[in-house]
Amino acid sequence: VKVTWMTPRGTLEVMDDHNLWAAKELGYFDEMGIDIDLQAGPTETHATVRMVAEGQADAGYPSPGVLVSGIDAGIETILAWEMMMGQVFDFAVPKGSDIKTVQDLEGKKICLGGEGWSTIVDPMLYEAGVPIDSVEYINAGWPGWGQAAAQGQCDAALGWRGLSADWDAAGLEMDYLVGKEFSTHPANGYNIKLSDLDDPERVDIMTRFFKAVAMGLEFSRLNPRAATQITYKQFPAYAEQYSAAHAFRSMWELGCNYWEGYNQGKGYGYASIEGWNAYLDAVADLGQTQSLLTTEDVVTNIFIEDANDFDHATQNKDADHFKL
Repeated sequence: VKVTWMTPRGTLEVMDDHNLWAAKELGYFDEMGIDIDLQAGPTETHATVRMVAEGQADAGYPSPGVLVSGIDAGIETILAWEMMMGQVFDFAVPKGSDIKTVQDLEGKKICLGGEGWSTIVDPMLYEAGVPIDSVEYINAGWPGWGQAAAQGQCDAALGWRGLSADWDAAGLEMDYLVGKEFSTHPANGYNIKLSDLDDPERVDIMTRFFKAVAMGLEFSRLNPRAATQITYKQFPAYAEQYSAAHAFRSMWELGCNYWEGYNQGKGYGYASIEGWNAYLDAVADLGQTQSLLTTEDVVTNIFIEDANDFDHATQNKDADHFKL
């Protein structure tokens, strides 16, 4: 069965999807009867939620803000696999900046990489008690918003785990306020069509897809260098730009978040209901949604138990025997 997975970032040439590339390389999708098709997808804000809802893709990878605003607008989709239980977004500040905590952003200028990114930042500031109207957002454009912050055109820039490795490799001298250390809000995950939940055949297909995803996460946790190597070799242009050591650092920053559900005994892909409740309260108070959505409208954990029920010995063997 063909399953199309789509990213919202417009490129696959990053370390973010190492679990998928590892699962594909090692045959985990094949084992589950899944013919996986990984697509870069368009960068239009709601593309991944809209195209999944319309059946043009089977799963997407939206941020919480994109997912929630899409559902609020009537797009029938739901998050079925949380990649990171905690916050993935950070703030980058020029090296040596006086900004040491998120509360220090009050009254400051924050560089963003595109229109609509304020919907990511506003809930983070709200949660931290920073008055939203005290902050000035500067759309410095993709991909130069980080450079704009490093050059002092603004006081901080929105970042995320894995991106800091790219910026360091590019020579941007930055310090980081790591979002996971001050925010309990959720991060990006894999969404599916809402009606899939009512179709036993679709539930079976997506359960097998998520099981292969979990197997890829298990392999990458056991042998992160192997998962990095598999992904790195997919993209010669990326390898020309970044060293293997840099690629590993990027993968590691993300992987340590991807494995948190497992580390907490909840299983890969588990979504924190408490984190989602807090986030939905925040975006409703900010007026980013027309009404207060319930967590059941937005996220489900129904796939988690079955997806994590696989023979872990296979991944142990594959991780032990993989040739670096």
